[in-house]
Amino acid sequence: MSESETEPEKDFVDRALGAVDHLLDVVHDRVLRPIIVAARVVVFGLIIAIAAVVALAAVIIGALRLLNVYAFNGREWLSYAVIGVLSLGAGLIIWRRRRPVRLRKP
Repeated sequence: MSESETEPEKDFVDRALGAVDHLLDVVHDRVLRPIIVAARVVVFGLIIAIAAVVALAAVIIGALRLLNVYAFNGREWLSYAVIGVLSLGAGLIIWRRRRPVRLRKP
């Protein structure tokens, strides 16, 4: 086989592999990248939400213990009442800020 016969074959293989590589790059950029970004948003959002719930629970437990020891020595029901009133107030504020469904913007 002479060298002139192998050159067009190598050129054809290079062009075919280049086309396949380009096609895979386009598929990755248009299909897979948005899926990967959406998955990252979901996962990081769940991690942040779980961390926030754990931090909130730790703050509430710490506040109860501080109230039991320093503010209401031996009267746990007062500590629970204070935390309950604060939670109720926060819930009422959040409830008041809500909007009816028909007034929400899409």
